[in-house]
Amino acid sequence: MSSDASSPDASSPDARSTDATSTVATVHAEAPFARKTPLRCQLVVVEGSDMGRAVTLGTEEVSVGSDAGCDLVLHDDRVSRRHLTLRALPDGAGFQVRDLDSRNATLYQGSAVTEAVVPAGATLRVGHTALRLQPEPELLEVMPSQSRRLGEMVAESLAMREVFAVLELAAQSDVTVLLEGETGTGKELAARALHDGGARRARPFVAIDCGALPESLLETELFGHVKGAFTGASTPRQGAFARAHGGTIFLDELDSVPLSVQARLLRVVEERRVRPVGADAEREVDVRIVAAARGHLPGRVADGSFRPDLYYRLSVVRVVLPPLRRRREDIAPVVRELLRRRGIEDPGPVDGPNLDRLMAHDWPGNLRELRNVIDRALALSPGEGQFGALRLAPGAQAAHAPDPLAVRTDLSFAEAKQVVLEAFERRYLQDVLQRCEGNISATARESGLDRKHLKTLLRRYGLLAG
Repeated sequence: MSSDASSPDASSPDARSTDATSTVATVHAEAPFARKTPLRCQLVVVEGSDMGRAVTLGTEEVSVGSDAGCDLVLHDDRVSRRHLTLRALPDGAGFQVRDLDSRNATLYQGSAVTEAVVPAGATLRVGHTALRLQPEPELLEVMPSQSRRLGEMVAESLAMREVFAVLELAAQSDVTVLLEGETGTGKELAARALHDGGARRARPFVAIDCGALPESLLETELFGHVKGAFTGASTPRQGAFARAHGGTIFLDELDSVPLSVQARLLRVVEERRVRPVGADAEREVDVRIVAAARGHLPGRVADGSFRPDLYYRLSVVRVVLPPLRRRREDIAPVVRELLRRRGIEDPGPVDGPNLDRLMAHDWPGNLRELRNVIDRALALSPGEGQFGALRLAPGAQAAHAPDPLAVRTDLSFAEAKQVVLEAFERRYLQDVLQRCEGNISATARESGLDRKHLKTLLRRYGLLAG
């Protein structure tokens, strides 16, 4: 496995970046099974106009201020040109902070400091900016699991068996886990395996698709509301955190959560206390948190669309699930498992021309697409229980579709252009809608279209009823 710097600000000269898909798992220092190596930290802006910027700390002094020559430059009008310096103490005893006679002081735990030694995890405030000494993530070295099955997941590939090994370790504690991977790679199955393999298995598992809900409903779904909190709130409602009390909450599509909700979510993650919408009092919740994202969250931190403090709280253990095209040796065992779950205990050998067709496909929809292909083949091959006799056609829609860019020269330029445009729109929307399994919110995100405009187009081409 390769290393992962996971620096949150890819634009910073001090930042380092790697391909997230090359890393199976990284851990922060608070993970109970992290390797015992010398602790390295970053100074990360977790609040303020420069949120997400970071600089790596070493034994040499690192300068912070508004001057362009500082190692970490802050665009905060209450920060001095050279505000403070930090360095790691060589004996690992902490980090030395030195205020450089700044105009508005350097605050630690609410008090101004001239010179102090602070631990990893400390938060400093300068002007309107909060800085956190965040332990850098490190690569988790594990031997691949000997098991070919974990929960409802099956695999032969080394990449997935490494993922299994990390999940098996993580299941033994309540450590917070962040799962990253393309759509359809099995993130919810991994979250369920963590829950079922741990001490909370007899308690609730509550999954929330954060990307399928508008902001106004997302807060209510996560935190609940009291009676009369808003128009239509005629009865109180428990949120997902309260429903998951004692068990596990799975926050899917985390990268779609707006910043305003991220701020409330951070408090729940840190304090394990929830305030329902419209309530005066908080309630404690005892939950294990597993989060998932399709995108590369450190990149979202860097562009300011995801809070770095929330990212670090959720990515105590960060696991990347590889796409199916990078582990094609898993196709045969997954197909065998899918057929077994559909009542076909003896499908015969999973090989031959049918397997060749599956191996040749790129699987943009990953395991979800493979499941759909198997279900379609079973529907088109009634009574057939042998894999070799199934009518398998991965990517059949694209393969048998007429050329959407065929040009009709018997029409005027404007008319011919309109025909091509309509063919493109229909084919594009049909394909994305199918990959998203009819989910309008997911289709809007995939296509980059406004939800309302998307629904208008889908109705125009008969792809949405009503």
